[in-house]
Amino acid sequence: MKRKLLTILTILGVCTTAQSQIHELGVTVGATNYIGDIGSTKYINPTDMGYGFQYRWNKSARHSWRVNYTYMPISGKDADSDMPLRQARDLSTKNNLNELMLGLEFNFFEFDLHNDWFAFTPYVHTGIAGISYKESYFNEYAKQIEKDTEYALAIPVTLGLKALINKKLVISAEVGARYAFTDNLDGSNPANPSTNIVAFGNTNSKDWYVFSGINISYTFGKNPCYCAPR
Repeated sequence: MKRKLLTILTILGVCTTAQSQIHELGVTVGATNYIGDIGSTKYINPTDMGYGFQYRWNKSARHSWRVNYTYMPISGKDADSDMPLRQARDLSTKNNLNELMLGLEFNFFEFDLHNDWFAFTPYVHTGIAGISYKESYFNEYAKQIEKDTEYALAIPVTLGLKALINKKLVISAEVGARYAFTDNLDGSNPANPSTNIVAFGNTNSKDWYVFSGINISYTFGKNPCYCAPR
């Protein structure tokens, strides 16, 4: 009897786990902004268009693993700042970020991709990201000069909403802020300042960048559970 009960529980456990292991692959489009030592200090202030690709592995109805690649141009102008000192300085900056991110997404409500009906949930996401960007500095003529490609880590914190609009498509909208482990996305704190290359701004704080976007994902992977249809 115990052996039969254990077998039934094992089958049910495998069934529940396998049922939720479905995949999503999608495209993302949105807008970016950065918060640093040049330009506006508003955290959600889209200025440039970005795009990327996303993969989700739904481990359960409440959580999934995510991998994202996103191309994110960023820019800033002192003229757009509310700070008089920045307005008087009148610098502008730009950079192109390539971001690869791995993270965990948690759903506030049950989000079952095998549901025959409309499903909806807010979610939160975090993880670790790696970015490539151009190291740069400003010369004595206030011109931004690009140097070599550099790499840094970043920590994302994302809030979003997603909906299952049919059995094969998921649409989501999210805003994600990233804390970068570098202070030179804008050229304000070069690695080797000299007489003609001067660091400026708050050199004790790191840069942030934000991506606000929409993702459309295609779901695939058959339900491997051999349970009776719900």
